[in-house]
Amino acid sequence: MNAAIETIIVPRTRDLGGGFEVRRVLPSGERRTVGPFVFFDQMGPTVLPAGTGLDVRPHPHIGLATVTYLFDGEIMHRDSLGTVQPIRPGAVNWMTAGRGIVHSERTPPELRTGGARLFGIQTWVGLPRSHEEADPAFAHHPEDALPLVEGDGKRVRVIAGAFRGVHSPLAVFSETFYVDATLAPGARLEITPEYEDRAIYIVEGRIGLGGDSFQEGRMLVFRSGDPVTVSADGLTRLLLLGGAPLDGPRHLWWNFVSSSTERIEQAKAAWREGRFPQVPGETEFIPLPEDRSS
Repeated sequence: MNAAIETIIVPRTRDLGGGFEVRRVLPSGERRTVGPFVFFDQMGPTVLPAGTGLDVRPHPHIGLATVTYLFDGEIMHRDSLGTVQPIRPGAVNWMTAGRGIVHSERTPPELRTGGARLFGIQTWVGLPRSHEEADPAFAHHPEDALPLVEGDGKRVRVIAGAFRGVHSPLAVFSETFYVDATLAPGARLEITPEYEDRAIYIVEGRIGLGGDSFQEGRMLVFRSGDPVTVSADGLTRLLLLGGAPLDGPRHLWWNFVSSSTERIEQAKAAWREGRFPQVPGETEFIPLPEDRSS
């Protein structure tokens, strides 16, 4: 393996129901977290059958922030705060669960007739212990509000945190970076070592690193301390992510993340007993699954 790489993660396919599959990258057997990121799913690219759509019924979260970022398609987000927000490509949507929130994610009705396209990434960011029980909140920043750096065959958008001195307007709870980079054939991108944890996910295309070539659908987790420079073997799109590791291990069960297994048990009981807040206008919900490890 290339000396700069700590591990390579190959996603595994997970069926979320109704034949809708995702490629799950984190957590994995090779690596549970990268910086504060505890979960990473690729949705699509796919075209949903005409007359259907994504229908993720209301479900709860605690102890994390969800970050939805789309390349194609549209999702309507509704949550128990009363938020109703269409999620479109290039925008960042950060939902802080804290002590508890409920949300749904659906294809808007007007996009269902002709077969809706969907391609994007959902990540979860673990909250520091000091903020695990924070008030729930939702933040949306449209595409044109996120800083874009262009030049030398690179188009780099800072989704969250900071990269090479450029800062996203999104407020984060711990040292974090999350970047969308498109590279023209032959373009080079340096990933400097200011963050302890750094990884790239190859969304589309191929990259070269130290004489090795890596295809799309791979996450490369880098060793800390050294700069890394990758080159695009063709038109390539990457997500860069990482930051400071979390302040201790996190437990994941279903949609719950916490430093405490007791807190997860409390959340399970609260959902089972209907004590989470409801999403206005929604009557469906996802029942608590049978006890299982994530």
